[in-house]
Amino acid sequence: MTDSWAQAVLAQMEQRISGKRQVILWCLAAILARGHVLLEDIPGVGKTSLVLALSQVLGLQLGRVQFTADVMPADVVGYSILRKGELVYKPGPVQCNLFLADELNRATSRTQSALLEAMEEGRVTVDGKTFPLPQPFVVMATQNPLGAGTQPLPDSLRNRFSVCLRMGYPERSAEMAMLQQIPDLQPVSTAQELAKLQAAVADTYVKDSVADYGVRLMAATRRSPLIFRGASPRATLSVMALAKAWAYLQGRDFVIPEDVRGAFLQGVSHRILTRGNGQMLLRHIAWRVRPPKWE
Repeated sequence: MTDSWAQAVLAQMEQRISGKRQVILWCLAAILARGHVLLEDIPGVGKTSLVLALSQVLGLQLGRVQFTADVMPADVVGYSILRKGELVYKPGPVQCNLFLADELNRATSRTQSALLEAMEEGRVTVDGKTFPLPQPFVVMATQNPLGAGTQPLPDSLRNRFSVCLRMGYPERSAEMAMLQQIPDLQPVSTAQELAKLQAAVADTYVKDSVADYGVRLMAATRRSPLIFRGASPRATLSVMALAKAWAYLQGRDFVIPEDVRGAFLQGVSHRILTRGNGQMLLRHIAWRVRPPKWE
């Protein structure tokens, strides 16, 4: 990796989240791709800590809701109050740069759906009026395994996350590091600088043959007899944006087939409905679909 910005972010993040470099990098890729991140794992492995650390290091305004069954949509997007005969919008926690939706799968479907417009269009609608969200805007949601008051996220919501990542247990050395005093994190960028990086990533060059490789990978998920519902066109757009961001994190201004393959494996498993292990099926598809020759 040659990009100094990414190196600086990693240097800060690994002071707080040790041994999870790949997870951090894919979070950064999703953010640079103007996407959203779903962290799915058991309680206590550092999901929330990762999000809080990222907000500090990237210099982003943080909004947070701890979701439970009694959280209402207005608790997320805000509400209107009557003042001098006029409705005045009172912003909700979602009016921020980085929104932490903690334990999102504890909320009701009605409350979860309040995030759909925000994630797709960067705005919220309250009492018939539309209000833009600050840019850049990213949702990082955590969820625990099903049971004990949790429920599956609806497909429409899962489909809006660029990646679904698992933290896993830390290595012994990383767990030992947790017992040491953790230094304060220093921001390495601002929201305005991150917005410029997102624009640069969007302009990353993709050859037609590489783009066709991504489309063929997606088409293969729709033909597999072991996949009941394949990847949607939204997934195609998301994966190619993710591939551009991954290329940038590797210090390149062009996408190679390996970037697309990695983005495909990271960005599709939570979007498909399968008969078996989704990640294994995607690896099989990635092995069967030939990448273009790279020169």
